Amino acid sequence: MTQTTSDQNKPSLLRRLFGSSVDDHAAVRPFWHRVVELARAKAWYLEGGVADTLAGRFDVITLVLSLALLRMENVESLKRPSVLLTELFVTDMDGQLRESGVGDMVVGKHIGRLMSVLGGRLGAYREALAQDEAALMQALERNMSFNEGVSAQAAAALARQLADTLAAIPDDALLNAEIAA
Repeated sequence: MTQTTSDQNKPSLLRRLFGSSVDDHAAVRPFWHRVVELARAKAWYLEGGVADTLAGRFDVITLVLSLALLRMENVESLKRPSVLLTELFVTDMDGQLRESGVGDMVVGKHIGRLMSVLGGRLGAYREALAQDEAALMQALERNMSFNEGVSAQAAAALARQLADTLAAIPDDALLNAEIAA
């Protein structure tokens, strides 16, 4: 008996049981790593005044990821990669939570909250970027942990610069993580 094309596209029992050897995220993994590198840049903490704490580092990763996702959201060919990029964020956060001692029973709840935070920040940054620097500063002040007495002005300038850099990159270069710091 020969298989039809639709039968060939169905996952085999073994593939379903033991997982697929195909990494759906492979194409965007370098992009994810570049997002993390950009979020770890010292400028956010030294010049931008973001608190170099667990909360501050999370704030920067969600800012950089948000800027990348906002760059991708209106390009049809980047919709699937943006979903995969977000999934890598979830996978990374899941691992970080487990590493910090959060138990299996509550990891999902924490991930749900983190996704809610990311969604809220996407909306806030989308709106602020469409306005002026004062709006961006206010969005950052509401959503980021800064060192005491530090204004969000320098961080807003860094965020605007990164958003402009991402906007100027061709789609395929973006996916290939060809993003200058």
